[in-house]
Amino acid sequence: MTKTNPTAATKAPLPAIILLLCWQAVLLGQTQEHWPQFRGPEARGVASGRNLPDRWSATENIAWKTDVPGRGWSSPIVWGQQVFLTTAVNRGELEQPIKGLYFGGNRPEPPDVQLAYRLICLALESGETLWEQTVQQSPPASPIHVKNSYASETPVTDGERVYAYFGNVGLYCFDLEGRPVWTKRFEPRATRDGWGTAASPVLHGERLYIVNDNDDQSYLVCLDKRTGEQVWRVERDERSNWSTPLVWQNDHRTEIVTAGSDKVRSYDLEGNLLWWFTGMSGITIATPYADNGLLYVSSGYVLDSQRPLYAIRAGASGDISLEPGQTSNQFIAWCQSTAGPYNPTTLLYDGRVYVLYDRSMLASFRAETGEAVFGRDRIPQGRHFTASPWAYDGKVFCVNEDGVTFVFRAGDEFELLHTNNLADDDMCMATPAIAGDRLLLRTSARVYCIRRASLDR
Repeated sequence: MTKTNPTAATKAPLPAIILLLCWQAVLLGQTQEHWPQFRGPEARGVASGRNLPDRWSATENIAWKTDVPGRGWSSPIVWGQQVFLTTAVNRGELEQPIKGLYFGGNRPEPPDVQLAYRLICLALESGETLWEQTVQQSPPASPIHVKNSYASETPVTDGERVYAYFGNVGLYCFDLEGRPVWTKRFEPRATRDGWGTAASPVLHGERLYIVNDNDDQSYLVCLDKRTGEQVWRVERDERSNWSTPLVWQNDHRTEIVTAGSDKVRSYDLEGNLLWWFTGMSGITIATPYADNGLLYVSSGYVLDSQRPLYAIRAGASGDISLEPGQTSNQFIAWCQSTAGPYNPTTLLYDGRVYVLYDRSMLASFRAETGEAVFGRDRIPQGRHFTASPWAYDGKVFCVNEDGVTFVFRAGDEFELLHTNNLADDDMCMATPAIAGDRLLLRTSARVYCIRRASLDR
């Protein structure tokens, strides 16, 4: 870094000083880019920072790694120089997750353990623990699938406060120094086959939105972000789903989009139903997102023949479902009826929608038309994928449950450039976060900060 002469700086003309300060602020902003929620700004999973890493290993380009106690599949989030993540620390033996497992992971009863539900704050530069808060200590109130965790919901922040949500437990608000502000408890609800919860909260303006689709009574609730008080709540005719909602700001209005197995629904900011459509698969996990006036929604339960990927135009009202045999209508721009993935959310980057399938395949479609670019090419030795893909610098990244990241060239061809292997006997199901020139990748045991080593010289 070039050193400046403070004395010389004080002699510069006032406009020059202002110009210098503005330029320094720009440079500083490049290293303090925020990643405030699941999949980052607008839930897109796309970053544009300079000098982001595309190669790493257990020893190459690892700025730091910090062990995290307990288990949590929530993603890290970043605001400025602070990294936030949640975990549930068990006292007593907790069954280990099994990579690749779908069937046979149901557990009818909660494990016989005590859990400490925690929010942890790390320093972005060093990985040092700045503070941590245990929000509740108790035995779990409900079972989970052996691959799930009791801290699978990603926190969210507005840069003033951070909101940590543990499904079937509560929502906890802290300031960025770790001081508690308010707590909102939630009554436990039964989920499909006892699989547990995973949908994350979202923020918009002065309000927080949470979807809880379960097998008892599903709902969408709106809370005042400053007090935790309920503003409104609407009941939903849905069974268990795990999809995080999207606040969609389009040319017509701002609306809350919720993906469900029975229906995809959109509500206005007061909870009034705007539009809906049917035609999803039996389980919905992926998060909706929008780009260039279109909304993208998918649902791909592996046992269903209907596993759709939709692109939706803004401005709809009422029922916009496709008729039998249709692939588009006035508000559904296009539908690929068997393109949807099961666990990962799709990725829109440079005019193409990339679809990562759990069982190690990648496909691509034109974002505006749904036309296939390439279809279901096998990822060599990819094995099993749960985390959602991400993109930057002309590349698409997919990390599997073994912690191996497959790096593809973005474009019209299926082109695997290389793989990055952390070489730890660890498991990865959390979608990474990206801040400035750093990639934050969480595994079952730790958080890695990945950064080009040349930047430290």
